[in-house]
Amino acid sequence: MEHLNPQALIFVQDYMERHSDDLKELQTWGKPYFDMMDDVLAKNNIPKQLKYLAVIESNLKASATSWVGAVGPWQFMPATARTMGLHVSRGQDERRDYLKSTKAASKYLNYLFDIYEDWLLVVAAYNCGPGRVNSAIAKAGSSDFWKLQYYLPTESRNHVKKFIATHYIMEGEGGITTVTKEKALAMMATVKDEVTSKDVKVQTISGRYNSKAIIKHLGMNIDEFSQMNPSMDKVLASNNTYQLKLPIEKMEIFLSKKNEMLNESIQMLINPEYRN
Repeated sequence: MEHLNPQALIFVQDYMERHSDDLKELQTWGKPYFDMMDDVLAKNNIPKQLKYLAVIESNLKASATSWVGAVGPWQFMPATARTMGLHVSRGQDERRDYLKSTKAASKYLNYLFDIYEDWLLVVAAYNCGPGRVNSAIAKAGSSDFWKLQYYLPTESRNHVKKFIATHYIMEGEGGITTVTKEKALAMMATVKDEVTSKDVKVQTISGRYNSKAIIKHLGMNIDEFSQMNPSMDKVLASNNTYQLKLPIEKMEIFLSKKNEMLNESIQMLINPEYRN
């Protein structure tokens, strides 16, 4: 299995053998939910494969309730749910709302990714909290999941491996969400190298451009754009410049409409309703 860490091989193979049939069935009946999650995650600049976190959290069921009080498809605890903007009370519990809870999960996933910039650590922290992940990093002297995993609770390290296995079952392969930050960067660099320089133009940009505003005008999908321009939104939010990479014909459109795109990006920034 390409990109699969040897330390996960036996676990993933066993998990796939035991759960592939059930998960393939879930993939069929869950398609409407997955389509919605793909859209929400993409709008928040999150790889769509993070939807599989909801699969291992709740088996994609809104009715799911854990013994510690986590509820809904994304298994939010009450405090975290409220922090992410969900209403939780006896009369109304938005943790069970697929769309609202997915939007809240996107906020939380971005919060965790801003801390670790590593999707394996994000999945671990989603399960046990960033405090325990930070402690594991300190004890291991490394932020590499495979080096710190045994400083995490057993449930949390297996949670990460379940996510990896589910990704392989659903996608048929791994990806940037199933490897460490270092490996993910190497994979993205390889993809960029496969696109020859004669087909791509690079433009230095600054200002609060938003990827959603750009792809809207360029007619690109978010996965294609993010693959060429990973973390653009986060870099520009830090008042840094960015080396925007686009196919030549798309760059021509960008240069002709960049002011319009910037204005729309700023509207998205100051007016949350404008983003949707």
